[in-house]
Amino acid sequence: MEPPSGPASRRHVPWSRLLLAVSLLTFWTPPTTAQLTVEAVPPLAAEGSDVFLVAHNVTKIPLGYGWYRGERGDNTQLIASYRVDNDATVYGPVYSGREALYPNGTLLIQNVTQKDTGSYTLLVTKKDLQTEIQTGHLHVYPVLPTPVITSNNSNPREHEDTVVLTCGSETQNTSYMWWINSQSLPKSTRLELSEDKRTLTVVTVTRNDPGPYVCEARNPVSVSRSDPFTLDVLWQENSRALGVGAITGIVIGLLLVLTPLALLGYFIFLHRQMEEPSGDRFTLEAGLQAPLVLQ
Repeated sequence: MEPPSGPASRRHVPWSRLLLAVSLLTFWTPPTTAQLTVEAVPPLAAEGSDVFLVAHNVTKIPLGYGWYRGERGDNTQLIASYRVDNDATVYGPVYSGREALYPNGTLLIQNVTQKDTGSYTLLVTKKDLQTEIQTGHLHVYPVLPTPVITSNNSNPREHEDTVVLTCGSETQNTSYMWWINSQSLPKSTRLELSEDKRTLTVVTVTRNDPGPYVCEARNPVSVSRSDPFTLDVLWQENSRALGVGAITGIVIGLLLVLTPLALLGYFIFLHRQMEEPSGDRFTLEAGLQAPLVLQ
């Protein structure tokens, strides 16, 4: 009697069915609960504005909420907590009086300042006492004032002095732009910008560099442009061209020289008239007075 070729219970499954099963397992994933998220509205806040830290995908009818400064639920950094069932709010150590907590878990911060920039953590407690935690971030920027252009030398001398122009006071997270004569900066080896573009250097100024110059300061929440600034470049006239002062000096000099010469010539003329011989005059006068003799 021959031994059996294999176990009677083993069956060969077609490869097509195996591939179908694998593909179904690959593309099918069990449904998951949406994750708790925190969104700042607006995401970039101007100083003095109001900001909402909105809670998304909060579990239905939770037991309560808690908001904290920082990236964890530290009771020493509690802003406020809210219990849903009795509508009770408890304020924590870092509550400033500008925060309000809504029943849906959203936190309002009024009249924000740059000191409010940072992380905020929401802790949600469910009815089964399980918790969810999520951190959001708030960015607050100042509203930029009108920048004022300052100069190290407002009256530079042509071909001698280098002028450094500065756009307003230094502010973080601010970019700068410059214009000359209402146009963007031309490419020139005599125009140099600092790394942050806040400072413009004009090397060895010429009479063609008076401006006006305008700068712009910009951050994520505001844009501000300066008033025009003009340089008073001091320069000398070309030596071949005579100025009014030089011409006046020459005229006066000529008059001082020519006037004595004219007077001297006049006196010489008079002197010569006075020295003319008297005999010639007598002969002429005698000839005029002699009687005419008739023969």
